[in-house]
Amino acid sequence: MTGLSAALAMANDATPDVGDDHAQILEGLGARQKWISPKYFYDERGSELFDAICRLPEYYPTRVELALMNRHIGEIAHLVGPRASVIEFGAGSNLKVRKLLDGLDQPAAYVPVEISADYLVKQADELARDYPHVHVQPVFADFTRPFDLPAHPVTPERNLIFFPGSTIGNFARPQAADLLEVMKLEACASGALLIGVDLRKNPAILHAAYNDSQGVTAAFNLNVLRRLNRELGANFALEQFRHEAIYDENEGRIEMRLVSTLAQTVAIAGERIVFGEGEHIITEYSHKYSVEEFIVLAEGAGFTTEKTWVDENALFSIHFLAVA
Repeated sequence: MTGLSAALAMANDATPDVGDDHAQILEGLGARQKWISPKYFYDERGSELFDAICRLPEYYPTRVELALMNRHIGEIAHLVGPRASVIEFGAGSNLKVRKLLDGLDQPAAYVPVEISADYLVKQADELARDYPHVHVQPVFADFTRPFDLPAHPVTPERNLIFFPGSTIGNFARPQAADLLEVMKLEACASGALLIGVDLRKNPAILHAAYNDSQGVTAAFNLNVLRRLNRELGANFALEQFRHEAIYDENEGRIEMRLVSTLAQTVAIAGERIVFGEGEHIITEYSHKYSVEEFIVLAEGAGFTTEKTWVDENALFSIHFLAVA
């Protein structure tokens, strides 16, 4: 364990897991339409599987977003300015933040914020080794709620919230607006937000992206049940559930589900959850936006749009927003 790892471990002795939210989990599984928050995907195994999803040929968002960053990194750096503190909400693979840190002018700090402590330690350690002049200080937190930012040896010129991958789409539009307000709070008065947003498009492209031929997305989806078994003592039989992802064009969103293949009863945290054959748990929404829809949402949360970049096939967008 490096010094950074040890510091993080000591700072997070009260590491939350699904056990801390068992009441919410039971509420969701007991609802008429069963649901589980997508934040429970991201234990260490789930984070690794999501990284694998990002490398799939069908999954265009990572590839297209990186191409946009490559093409426009000079303009992004100019807008951000020198000596910024980059605060990444939901820090995952280091690929995109490395591209950002490489392009920025003397970045002062990097603050990855993630709910999966083990995965966060690994990623932060790698960046601390490779960027010795950037103060890397991870924060283990649920980023949907305000959290305390760490102090840095060099005071940054501004805070830049970094939220790539269109993770904003996992939130229903009212909750996305709430999250944007948390981002505005963490960015502070002179701060900014660099965010990736997936766009509305041909449903066939979306279906392929969320139902990949190798079954990696299915494994990622089912892993949440494995985590409930491990951390809440549940007895989900994973082979009795199947992955399904459909696109609701009216709502403009992918709906990811775990479908019970037979009538069954599952025990979890002292409760019994009854499933009918074909009944499903919603594990994730992935909302898609038009550029105009997202700008209206962001401006309603207190940001001003300074620049938007869209790829030539209108699959994906990156927005640079300043605190109004």
